[in-house]
Amino acid sequence: MARKMSFPVLEDQLRCPICLDVFREPLMLKCGHSYCKSCVMSLSGDLENPFLCPVCRQEVDFSSSPPNVSLACIIETLQTMSDSEPNQESCPDHHNPLSLYCEKDHQVICGLCGIIGTHRQHQITPVASVYGRMKEELSLLITEVQAQKRSLEEHVSKLINNKTRIVNELDVFKCIIRKEFQELHRYIEDEETHFLESTERKASNLIASIESQLQQTTETLKQFVEIQNTLEILNNENHLNFIRKYGSLPPRSQLPQKHPTDGVFSAVSFKPGFRQDDIKITVWKRMFRRVLPAPEILKLDPMTAHPLLDLSKGDTVVQCRLLYTRRDSNPERFDYSNCVLANKGFSTGKHYWEIAVGAKQKWRLGIIKGTTSRKGKLQKSPDNGVWLIGLKEGKIYEAFTNPRVVLPLTTRPQKIGVFLDYEKGELSFYNADSPLELIHIYTFPAEFQGKLYPLLDTCWQERGTNTLPLVLPSPAM
Repeated sequence: MARKMSFPVLEDQLRCPICLDVFREPLMLKCGHSYCKSCVMSLSGDLENPFLCPVCRQEVDFSSSPPNVSLACIIETLQTMSDSEPNQESCPDHHNPLSLYCEKDHQVICGLCGIIGTHRQHQITPVASVYGRMKEELSLLITEVQAQKRSLEEHVSKLINNKTRIVNELDVFKCIIRKEFQELHRYIEDEETHFLESTERKASNLIASIESQLQQTTETLKQFVEIQNTLEILNNENHLNFIRKYGSLPPRSQLPQKHPTDGVFSAVSFKPGFRQDDIKITVWKRMFRRVLPAPEILKLDPMTAHPLLDLSKGDTVVQCRLLYTRRDSNPERFDYSNCVLANKGFSTGKHYWEIAVGAKQKWRLGIIKGTTSRKGKLQKSPDNGVWLIGLKEGKIYEAFTNPRVVLPLTTRPQKIGVFLDYEKGELSFYNADSPLELIHIYTFPAEFQGKLYPLLDTCWQERGTNTLPLVLPSPAM
């Protein structure tokens, strides 16, 4: 059977009327009709009468019929075209090749569909053009998808890296947390041991005192038992023996002496020297001292010191002179207030430092914004970027708010601790005399911005009565 062609309408015209298949070696009879050579030979061999054309019934001599070369060439050409497009589809309605594309209905159609079919008057585009356009669009889409895929792969990679980093950081922070809590636990255990030993020591002293009294009283009691036995024996003697022995009795003054407290008993209650509530408060205060950041190692900045100020001991001690010292003028230097700044400023984090004020009669301490003017009289208030507390007249402590606040201190601190929590917005001052605990003095609430510098104000030397220095002690002090 011949190969199937892809032109259904034309294919019907190229079929042999006898075998109904596409012509094979077609012969043209004298009547003009064509048949497969094999079909004519097969049909004529079975007939006894002359051969009649199956279509027109005209008698013909097929032996002299020539090959239909033109028809054979057409069939060969169509078969070749069919081989080049073996899977080309045809229109189910008109059996023509699907060579056009309806832009409205998004369907592939044949030429007749666009002329007389359901797609007439629609926008029609050749399949080749649509194919090229769609290939370009697909190429752009593939490029976009690939770009998004790469972006997502990069994002996934970053997420995985973030996860890995967080897991690693988690392990590090776990170690830090364990270490910190081990130190806290060790500190709590030390405090527990301290309280237990103190309590046991006081109880032991009290018990030892009671045991000493018990021993003395027991010895005296034994002596009185012996005397009582002697007296009872004497009491049973006859008259003469009683009189003779009675004179040998020791006088009452020689009887064992009772302890001043003998005969007077009072219940003894054990008092360890602290209340139960004091334990937590005391430990908390001592722990707060320990959990503060390590004291900052600060020095004073000579470029900011007022001309009356003298810096010494590696720029850690400042005191007010009686005479001016010639110093270069610069925007950083105070020219009116007797102030000097530390050489280190803070714009984030938590920081703690201490200043030894000793017996100085007048001083001011705190922080100042780096942008606050240092020329002229210093405007001492938070509104002007200055947060200070101070002492005047050797007895009045005050916080430089607006208005000022008198601080009710009952003891005179020799050392002031300053704690800055930048993010929380707090500046706190403490009595730092005790190496074990800090006593709160005052806290400024604030919204800090920019760099902040520790400030020391020695105040005027008051004709020689306020010349004692302010000192930045080393952390070991």
